[in-house]
Amino acid sequence: MKANRQTTLRSSVVLSGTGVHSGKPVKMILHPADASTGISFLRTNLSNGHDRLIEARHLSVSATALCTVIGEADSGCVATIEHLMSALAGLGIDNVCVEIDGPEVPILDGSAAEFVDAIEQAGVAQLAVPRKLIKVLQTVRVDMGKSFAELKPFDRGFRLDVEIDFDTPLIGRQRKIFDLSPAAYKREIARARTFGFMRDVEALWKAGFALGSSLDNTVAIGEDRIINPEGTRWPDEFVRHKVLDAVGDLALAGAPLLGEYRSYCGGHRLNFMMLEALFADRANYALVETLPRREAGHAELGAGIAVPAFSPTVR
Repeated sequence: MKANRQTTLRSSVVLSGTGVHSGKPVKMILHPADASTGISFLRTNLSNGHDRLIEARHLSVSATALCTVIGEADSGCVATIEHLMSALAGLGIDNVCVEIDGPEVPILDGSAAEFVDAIEQAGVAQLAVPRKLIKVLQTVRVDMGKSFAELKPFDRGFRLDVEIDFDTPLIGRQRKIFDLSPAAYKREIARARTFGFMRDVEALWKAGFALGSSLDNTVAIGEDRIINPEGTRWPDEFVRHKVLDAVGDLALAGAPLLGEYRSYCGGHRLNFMMLEALFADRANYALVETLPRREAGHAELGAGIAVPAFSPTVR
């Protein structure tokens, strides 16, 4: 399969489960989509009897508290999209329509592994349209308290350098540098689960969050031990999950990024702020098109050719 061509699914695939925050059952169908349509969510089963199509773009984000939400509560929204978006981006899927009959993507086992399995079950189809990338042209930085994030030029793909620092020895300071590719994503990132602290559970419930959380979908951190009987999947599963979230949140750029993302003590809010900062100035980025290898005797333009920078509101 040529990496310079757009992709979609070969067939539709169904997933069902429960929302980790809403606690509500939900059915979701991933459908193939036409070239250059990107990822969109078709929200069905709304109280007004209408369906709503929501583009998975940073301009559609309405909340970033504990999860990423697109759309609006009064007209239709979808929460906790980051794990599904991460799986799609991690496997290099450009165009999908996600039909969903509830307010939140199912949490499944708390990682992206079951989404990866579903995508592979559906199969990947290559389209005849070239893939476009968002090339970072200059360093962009955002700060939020002790946390910060940067996007920097990097011509060899999309690299993530994610660091976390928690005041519990059960996590501590962890850092993961990761070059995104489908094989590496499946091997190193997809199975990393979401996590939370037992001390926060009651406050989250009162605020309407974590109503569907359980040891089946969350790594629960107690005062002096991991509550899950099986423990963690890796010693650094926590930072791997932060990489997973960052891949999903940054996929809301609307096209794959060509650059390096560095974050320290970040989360959904900081990832979203990074996209806002990137698109705030056209000097920060350009749209590039990957090209196949030229015939012998000609130089290969591996990173693509630059075309005029584009507004994120226009395809």
